[in-house]
Amino acid sequence: MAQINVLLADDHMMVREGIHQLLELEDNISVVGEVGDGIECIDAIYKLQPDVVILDINMPKMDGLSVLKKIRETNIGCKIIVLTFYNEIGIVQDAVKSGANGYILKEADSTLLVKAINIVTSGERYIQPSIAAMLRQSKIIEQQNRTEALTKRELEIIKLLVGGLYNKEIADYLNISEKTVKNHISSIFRKINVSDRTQAAVYAIKNNLVEI
Repeated sequence: MAQINVLLADDHMMVREGIHQLLELEDNISVVGEVGDGIECIDAIYKLQPDVVILDINMPKMDGLSVLKKIRETNIGCKIIVLTFYNEIGIVQDAVKSGANGYILKEADSTLLVKAINIVTSGERYIQPSIAAMLRQSKIIEQQNRTEALTKRELEIIKLLVGGLYNKEIADYLNISEKTVKNHISSIFRKINVSDRTQAAVYAIKNNLVEI
């Protein structure tokens, strides 16, 4: 099994030492460095070229999310696992969108970190199950809010879009102008965050706005 070189980035020395001791018990994991702030972390990534970085969010000089975004702007291919106390959905979403390969809470079972390191090294993403459930629920609520924002007329039009009708056909069917149809479609796209008719149709089907 290939050796996985890990860099620890956390502003609390006791936390770093605890993680270091845990990981050194694994035959295939080696801790190649420890840093206590964001600037040191970036320098160490360039210098040590670790396979995996265990990254805290709340660090001095540069916070973990800024470090994450900075590294993702480069061609450095290290995997980054966020290990933090923060379970706010907005922070989790920001980390994932910024390119985090993993997200684990510090209160989680220590075995999850070892599992996450091995999983992200294989090319997959690992989000702690409780956090993954939060993300799924947030996505469901977001989709519900988008759907509820559609007006009665917009719901009529999106159903006709799924049916394959063109703008003029929709206008004739609803006895409104083609320009009004175009305005409604633009509003629909904006509200459900899609860019074309196909995406709108897929959204409508997935969210049960139409019967197939």
